[in-house]
Amino acid sequence: MADDDSETEEPAVELGDGAAVEGAPLARVSARLMWGIEKSEVRRREGETTIRTPDGPQELGDVLDDVDLPYFEKRQEFEDAVRDVVGTGPVPTADE
Repeated sequence: MADDDSETEEPAVELGDGAAVEGAPLARVSARLMWGIEKSEVRRREGETTIRTPDGPQELGDVLDDVDLPYFEKRQEFEDAVRDVVGTGPVPTADE
């Protein structure tokens, strides 16, 4: 049984040795919320959370300033609205 315990301690995905990336992935933030939700509630709960964007880390509250929707019915609607503001593409890594 000792072998079974050691297998569960290893990560499911091998992590690389590259530079760290600052901020949380948008999907992780949106997974913590219940849908539908008002933009003001997202700001209250997660506004100070730093998210990863192609332009570097940004606070979600700052991004929400540029989102026109007052209410997000579904998770995908929220993620699409945020990506419309921050864009899509590779996320830069921190310099070491």
